Amino acid sequence: MAVSISVVVLLLILALIFLRNGGLKVSHALVCALLGFFLAGTSLAPTIYNGVSATADVVSRVKP
Repeated sequence: MAVSISVVVLLLILALIFLRNGGLKVSHALVCALLGFFLAGTSLAPTIYNGVSATADVVSRVKP
């Protein structure tokens, strides 16, 4: 649960930065949000979740 919340917060921050810098229009942000919302209801959702979790595990093991 903590990984998914962290990813959502990170993506929200990136979207806000892109919106403020003019690199992302509001309509594009809405399309991306709707895509994520509908993608979460598909059969690909567990695969995507497992991929993000595995990536987060790999990144958390990297020592600076």
